[in-house]
Amino acid sequence: MHPYLIPLLTFAAAAAVFTITPGLDTAMTLRTATTSGWKAGLAAVVGICLGLGIWGLAAAFGLTALLAASETAFTVVKWAGALYLAWLGIGLILRPRTSLGAAEAVPVQADARAAFSRGLLTNLLNPKVGIFYMTFMPQFIPPHVNVKEFSLLLTAIQALLSFSWLALLVVLTVPLGRFLSSATVVRRMDRLTGSIFLAFSLKLALSRRA
Repeated sequence: MHPYLIPLLTFAAAAAVFTITPGLDTAMTLRTATTSGWKAGLAAVVGICLGLGIWGLAAAFGLTALLAASETAFTVVKWAGALYLAWLGIGLILRPRTSLGAAEAVPVQADARAAFSRGLLTNLLNPKVGIFYMTFMPQFIPPHVNVKEFSLLLTAIQALLSFSWLALLVVLTVPLGRFLSSATVVRRMDRLTGSIFLAFSLKLALSRRA
């Protein structure tokens, strides 16, 4: 058996548990897919996974050590993320949609781009993701390996798991499309997701580096 196989499988198992645990990424994916369609849902998933990849890349090259070492850097990114989530949440609560976008006449491409940006920014503005990579991944890096290369490999595994799970959630919304396109359901989904975003905003604002 390859000596690195066990650390990789162990990491994949642990990362899978984190991936399927409902959280902000899950809420954003489901809300986007149900209210804007599967294309926008997949765009949000790609943005989320790209954000994970960027944080993983930063961790591999030690950039996120700045967040762990500097209270100021951590606080700046933390509050930027908290304010962004609060802005998204308040917007969904005060201005929920009543259709899948037809009333707003939003082009599909524009809607997909907006979903991609939301997914990307939500992760990039969450310093806890960077801290997670800095504290979680090293536990699975065996001795006598190229740390950067192995870290990038673990990042790729995490991103692949996240993409697979979130994309599956998008696919599962398709059979429910007629029910989910109801004006009442869309409105409630927006307000529920907005409340979740506000909760995560508060959680992020109150978070500490440790």
